[in-house]
Amino acid sequence: MSEEGPKLYTNKPKKAQLKPSGKESTSPPSAAAASYTMGSQPPPPPPPKESFARRYKFLWPLLLTVNAAVGVYLFMRTNKKDNTTEEEDSKAISSTAVSTITPATEKPVPVPIITEPVKPREPIPEDKQRELFKWILEEKRKIKPRDPEERKRLDEEKATLKQFIRAKSLPSI
Repeated sequence: MSEEGPKLYTNKPKKAQLKPSGKESTSPPSAAAASYTMGSQPPPPPPPKESFARRYKFLWPLLLTVNAAVGVYLFMRTNKKDNTTEEEDSKAISSTAVSTITPATEKPVPVPIITEPVKPREPIPEDKQRELFKWILEEKRKIKPRDPEERKRLDEEKATLKQFIRAKSLPSI
């Protein structure tokens, strides 16, 4: 066999077939062969590490889909709450309507409203009224007016409350 270089095989031969027979197999490798096998050339650098986004590129569509689904769910949930309050408001308005408009005449037709008679309540004692007026006055003091008109209105309300608190007898509420 002549040593011309590496041979390409269509079928890989077994080790026993590749080993040269005779003294060559038992002799120690020469210095040139040792330098070649020891790696006189540096080993090839490791392949560059891919970024996080590229390594997990199959997760991006999944992440975007889940994010869109959560957004739609939250939007629809808040939209449902708004619809239910509007429906309740419209029902309340229609049930308390005083008159309705008929399409033929377009004139309001009175609708009788059934109301419960107002039950008279027990009068509030004067000491509790004074406590209530004091509490209202304290709350008015906490308010910070935005403009001079609001300041003037608040001052008038506070003056009225002070008069009620100082009065010997309070008007009945």
